[in-house]
Amino acid sequence: MALIPRWQYMSEKSKAIVKSVAGSAAVLLIGLVLLRAFFGWIVLAVIIWAGWKVLNRK
Repeated sequence: MALIPRWQYMSEKSKAIVKSVAGSAAVLLIGLVLLRAFFGWIVLAVIIWAGWKVLNRK
């Protein structure tokens, strides 16, 4: 069974909207996976940066 069974009957504008939403969802999913993978490093970098700022106060 097709994922979108009536794809062949949809207008070109509707198909474009579906493709756009699917592309946006894919980019969002990839971004979230990358963010999750690098989250620990991001937190560590922010802690080091904040420590550097505190230590360099005059």
